[in-house]
This record gives sequence, C-alpha cells and structure tokens, in this order.
Amino acid sequence: MVTAVLRGLIAAALALPALALSPTPTQAAETAEALPLAEAVSRLPLETESRDGYSRDFFRHWNSGDDPADGCNTRAEVLIDEAVEPPTVGAGCRLTGGLWWSYYDASWVTPASNLDIDHMVPLAEAWDSGASTWTAQRREAYANDQGSAQSLVAVTARSNRSKADQDPAEWLPPSADMHCRYAAEWVATKLRWTLTADTSELTALSDLADACPDQDVTYEPAL
Repeated sequence: MVTAVLRGLIAAALALPALALSPTPTQAAETAEALPLAEAVSRLPLETESRDGYSRDFFRHWNSGDDPADGCNTRAEVLIDEAVEPPTVGAGCRLTGGLWWSYYDASWVTPASNLDIDHMVPLAEAWDSGASTWTAQRREAYANDQGSAQSLVAVTARSNRSKADQDPAEWLPPSADMHCRYAAEWVATKLRWTLTADTSELTALSDLADACPDQDVTYEPAL
C-alpha cells in the first residue's frame, strides 16, 4: 500500500513540469496581438508576387476538420460554427436548415448549399505571397485553418466567386460598410501566416487604413 502511494506521488511530481509548460486558454489568448489597422499594414513585408508553379491541388482541402470524430469536414465545421441559427446535422454530416449572414454582401442565406467557404486570403494569393516555399503539411494547415475565425468565412457563392483570387487592390466586398472589417481580416490573416504584400496591395490597404482610423487588427501567429 505504501509503495503504491509513493509511486502515485512520484508520478504526480513528474507530471507537474509538463503541466506548467502547457499554456492555459488565458495564456494562449495573451499571445494574440491587437493593433491599429495602419500599424498592422505597415508590418506587412513588401515583396514582388509570383504565381509560377501554382496549383490549387497543392493546398489539400477540405480535410477532416478540427474534430475528425464528428464526421464533418472543415467546410461543414465552419458552416456549423458560423451559423446564426444552427442547422440540423444528420448522418454523414448532412446539414439541413440553418441561417447564415454573408457579410460581404449583407445577405441572409439559407440553405447551406448556397454558401461558399472563402479563404480570406485566397490560396493563389497565399502562394504568390510566400506559401510556395511551404511544406505540403503547412499548406494543408493554411487551407483548413480554424484556429482563427478570420481565416475562413461563410459567404454567398456569388460574392466568393466574384472575389476569386483577387487582393484588396482589385476587389472589395459589395457592401461598402464592410470594407474596414474586410481589410482588417485580410491583414490579420497575412500577419498570422507571415505572408507578404505587393506594391498595389499595400497602397490599397494603406488607403483603407486611412479611411478606417478606428479599425483594429487582432491576430495570433500560426504555429
């Protein structure tokens, strides 16, 4: 009996350093950085973009999501998470019902089949801005990033397809009231993944920052 107790105490003592090294939710939140949009834009490295060698197939998506046990892929998990009125989740993660707000074009949307999941910074733009040098695993992590609510967004199919792979110098949401938010989320995603920006993109973002003096950017670097 005494031996068993001693073994338990030793095991507990050995576990303490590991527990101390594990970040609590509060500690993890403290790693996120918030700063004015203008300052955030200034942190984007200026680089010339290149799409040489790009293929969408280099970014595996949608994978089994954050919870492989739930039977839903990343697309479905994002839809469930962003729903204003939750859908019913059936066999095979089939979604029925539900209601979503597409902020790009200020539209209420149902059913889920009318929505696309947009990569805030499109895959092709990410490739141009640094992802061409990443491993396949990192590109997959980027394409399925649910670690930030800004990386993937449920929007109308028409707005997503209108945007395509364009940056803010070429496309902004149809809803002008959303331009400040969109700029902040674009910059946050680029900073999160240490992506660069080209001259026209930086000019457009700087103009948006001037027009959005009260807009903050919050991001946490991707692992």
